[in-house]
Parts: sequence; C-alpha cells; structure tokens
Amino acid sequence: MSDPFARATSSPPPILGEGCVKRYDPEALSPEDGTEFSDAAELWKRLQQEAGDEPEKPKPT
Repeated sequence: MSDPFARATSSPPPILGEGCVKRYDPEALSPEDGTEFSDAAELWKRLQQEAGDEPEKPKPT
C-alpha cells in the first residue's frame, strides 16, 4: 500500500441536513456507534441542580 490513508477503516455515519441543522442520521446510528447513553436524563438533572436551576419537567405528549 503506497497510500497511508487507504488503510483507514472507519467512516462517519450518513449525515442529514446542512449548515446549522447538519446532524447524523438517527436511523443509521447503532450501539456500535456509541449512541447509547442510558444515564443522560439523570446526568442532565444533576447538572441542572448543581447549576442552581430547576430541572425541566418532560412535556406530556
């Protein structure tokens, strides 16, 4: 292999949108991409309490 970049094996997931609304396609993400963060809600609540703010209550759907 003469091209050192030819050995790279990772690639980013597909992207939706452009500019400020550019984001990864949620349908294409999987646990292998590191998308699972089951404690996110608890972390957000704790950070809000530490900052002295009341945590936002989920809006009923």
